[in-house]
Amino acid sequence: MIYGANGYTGELIAREAVAKGYRPILAGRNAKKLQPLAEELDLPAMAIGLDATETLERTLRDIDVVIHCAGPFSATAEPMMRACINAGTHYQDITGEMEVYRAAHAMHAEAKGAGIVLCPGTGFDVIPTDCLAAALHKAIPSATHLTLGFDSNSAMSPGTAKTSIESLGVGGAVRRNGKIEIIGHGELTRQINFGRGEKFAVAIPWGDVATAYYSTEIPNIEVYIPMSPRRAKK
Repeated sequence: MIYGANGYTGELIAREAVAKGYRPILAGRNAKKLQPLAEELDLPAMAIGLDATETLERTLRDIDVVIHCAGPFSATAEPMMRACINAGTHYQDITGEMEVYRAAHAMHAEAKGAGIVLCPGTGFDVIPTDCLAAALHKAIPSATHLTLGFDSNSAMSPGTAKTSIESLGVGGAVRRNGKIEIIGHGELTRQINFGRGEKFAVAIPWGDVATAYYSTEIPNIEVYIPMSPRRAKK
């Protein structure tokens, strides 16, 4: 099942799945928005709200895996993960939100008991940076501080843009002595060369603040992205 299939990334995943010979069920909260894509791709579709707990869990019992694409994940991920645990259905999503990773980690024992995998962040998100963090830790196992930075030429999807705006309201986040601390937006900055000269960069509450600790146990972690000094002061 692709939940949120009518969204920007959900539609891309649905089209790619069909191109590879799969026939996923398209699902989401709005039947009218799902129907045009379902008809075009000749796929089954269903509208289910995440607040319809019993119906959602009953439906998921016949599903092997949910690819959850309906944001904002700060509001939607935990209900879907909980439903997947109760239904015995594997879960993955495309978020980069730190709190979703923390929620999934907190549910690890329940997911293991249900025999399922909770795997948030299966898009770009933390995968390349977390792999880099693990490689660095393997090369320098005594490291106590980890600073990650990433830059991208790709444009944000509408959902990612909304999430970014939401995170700016939270401020930044770092891990210090094993604990996550919220800091002011633009409080931590540095110059980073991403391969094309130095750029001004700002610490953000990205998922690696949570996940890199799970991968490396390094107690002090910061994550940076390039940002204009003017925007960093807002």
